[in-house]
Amino acid sequence: MTGFLRVLAVDDEPPALDELAYLLRTDSRVAHVHTASDATDALRVLRDVDVDAVFLDIRMPGLDGLELARVLRRFARPPAIVFVTAADNGAVDAFDIGVTDYVRKPILAERLTESIRRVLTSRVVAAHPAALARAEEDPSIPVELAGTTRMLPRSAVRWVEAQGDYARLHTADGSHLVRVPLATLAERWADAGFVRIHRSYLVQLRLIAELRLANSGYVVVVDGSELPVSRRHTRDLKDRLVRAAKHDWGR
Repeated sequence: MTGFLRVLAVDDEPPALDELAYLLRTDSRVAHVHTASDATDALRVLRDVDVDAVFLDIRMPGLDGLELARVLRRFARPPAIVFVTAADNGAVDAFDIGVTDYVRKPILAERLTESIRRVLTSRVVAAHPAALARAEEDPSIPVELAGTTRMLPRSAVRWVEAQGDYARLHTADGSHLVRVPLATLAERWADAGFVRIHRSYLVQLRLIAELRLANSGYVVVVDGSELPVSRRHTRDLKDRLVRAAKHDWGR
């Protein structure tokens, strides 16, 4: 099979860049691999050639990977962006930027193979405006699963629980701990229907099956789990539930 993807690998450490470029070249779906040692070099390459995807490190001198990714997202035809990094605190920024994948170092060949598959999928989505709009409405956030970073769609999250400076995302089939403060998610996910019910809990409003008074105060029921509602959030939550019900009745 002849490769057809054109990619750019960016890393300021020569051994890491050589390894990444080598692994990319061994994939039959990749036609050509350009390399760059930093963000400035990467932009120089991109001035002369078009690429389908950029695989880049986060921690680099000067313009780092996150800043470069934000520049790339402003391109008329932005490439898919894949972070390849040892950094463990870039998840929320990757979510905001809308990266295609988030691969942790040391790189496993099979993990990079999966990442290239996601790049191909993202290229297909980008070619269809309706599909692209749906993808933008349901962004993903990187989570760790059995030692591998996966992209979890926001729509899969039922409720969120604060754990110090981390947040645990609860889904229908499990939970995932991410290095993102609950307050950050509450602010960024408000437009997607997530509401703060307690200093430690954020819930998808449409999934609340019940709000009731318990011995210790109000609780909501989501997927069979009872979550506490703080006194300061009770009135706002009731108002939101009433407005949501009226909206549904008016359909």
